[in-house]
Amino acid sequence: MRILGIDPGLQVCGYAVLDKNLPAVAGSSAEKLLEAGLVRTDSSAPIELRLNQVAKDFQALIKKFSPGLVAVEELYSHYAHPRTAILMGHARGVILQAAAAAEIEVRSFSATRIKKATTGNGRASKMQVQRAIKSLLGLRKLPEPADVADAIAAALCCANEL
Repeated sequence: MRILGIDPGLQVCGYAVLDKNLPAVAGSSAEKLLEAGLVRTDSSAPIELRLNQVAKDFQALIKKFSPGLVAVEELYSHYAHPRTAILMGHARGVILQAAAAAEIEVRSFSATRIKKATTGNGRASKMQVQRAIKSLLGLRKLPEPADVADAIAAALCCANEL
């Protein structure tokens, strides 16, 4: 099963493509990270152009990797920053639509659920998540930046439920 994990954002969006072996081969991890990176938009461009860029980039990722599932972090907003949540919501909506157009099932997870699935602690720090991912996937270095680590964590959270 191939999973596309996404940490949605309008300016910077993290993504990760993870293969889950069912069942795991003895002596190896059940998950293999194929690719992880960022989708960026030009913050000086109008919002409609930025959203179109996010849509195009995710359509290209879906076409390239043919995931069976898309795992997306749910929106969370501190009441002091509602504009950030609204902008993220626009990007998340475009991503969900790209998955729906490709007829791919989407699973949404809260940030605390993703952290708990990855580290065992729903209130883990960004660094704890990065260290857990490094260990779980046998990576040589910490996944960076945090947007990439969050996307990997979303994919791992989804893989844990399969």
